[in-house]
Amino acid sequence: MMNRRDMFKAGLAAGAVGLAPGLASAQAIFAPVPKGWRSFVLTMQVEPTAGANKAWIPLPTFEAADWQRPGNVTWTGNARIAERVRDPKYGAEMLRVEWASDQQSPVIEVAARVQTQNRAVRIGLAQSVTPLSETERKLSLAATELLPTDGLVKETAEEIVRGKRDDTAKARALYDWVVENTFRNAKTLGCGVGDITTMIKTGNLNGKCADLNALFVGLARSVGLPARDVYGIRVAPSEFGFKALGAGSEVVSTAQHCRAEVWLAGSGWTPVDPADVRKVVLEEPPANLAMTDPKVVAARRALFGSWEGNWVAFNVAHDVKLPGSREPAIPFLMYPQAENKAGFLDSLDPDKFKYRVTARELTA
Repeated sequence: MMNRRDMFKAGLAAGAVGLAPGLASAQAIFAPVPKGWRSFVLTMQVEPTAGANKAWIPLPTFEAADWQRPGNVTWTGNARIAERVRDPKYGAEMLRVEWASDQQSPVIEVAARVQTQNRAVRIGLAQSVTPLSETERKLSLAATELLPTDGLVKETAEEIVRGKRDDTAKARALYDWVVENTFRNAKTLGCGVGDITTMIKTGNLNGKCADLNALFVGLARSVGLPARDVYGIRVAPSEFGFKALGAGSEVVSTAQHCRAEVWLAGSGWTPVDPADVRKVVLEEPPANLAMTDPKVVAARRALFGSWEGNWVAFNVAHDVKLPGSREPAIPFLMYPQAENKAGFLDSLDPDKFKYRVTARELTA
């Protein structure tokens, strides 16, 4: 564990090594570019146990003209109520389900069609980008329960971006700092929770995607860069052969992944994913790779400005109060949720919960 100043200095030194020009010729191939839409059916079968009679299922209905097109959503089951609802603040869409109190074997199966494709932006170049609305800008700069934008978060971010004159340079500095100073912790449950103040205060900058990418988002917001977490799920293998960055089978019940975006003039919502760089470091065979490994260098270069279309987005919502729930708001909605009289079931344990998520690509 190190203090923030030591982490900052270490990040600068390691960054100089990680971006050494001499490595360019040895880099692996990881270069997502748009090359056509792919169609998937995401199916979620939920059979809650332990007397639960309420459930909330995230839907992949996030829309982005250049990389995701939501399609038809259908469902079957024995629920008393099943309705599509939206979070009023962020627009996150979910299926709210309620069964009769005496229903013996509650079940709901949801099938959602969605199209996605690789994305890559030309960062910082003057293009025709529709400006953010004032409402969206405020939302993308606001603090949340676990993402404060003052105190230690702001102090850390200001130190990282000191001397950077434009938003692109600031965003790049924050991205490089997160890549250099964090690590993926295989013991973190699910995708983590994103408690960035505790991470910075303790110096324990570890976790999984909802922690590491939330750290980027919180730091960015604290220095005036609109940014957001994008919660979704991997649905197919990586076309570039990165085993750590794709789904290993059609069963994707534990393939949830949080990405991030930062708003930059000239490129609009710009994809960033420092957490996946750290995933490559830890998990890409043969595992525990050095920052100078060609695979890590390739991922680091690609994941500031592009990402692969083998993943679909659910929403960008924080602090989600599930409609009809007696429980407090949850940090984000990326997993099916269910509730009994005692509270929420464990959404990170699909076999006990239980639910099954599958993804099938449509080729016809």
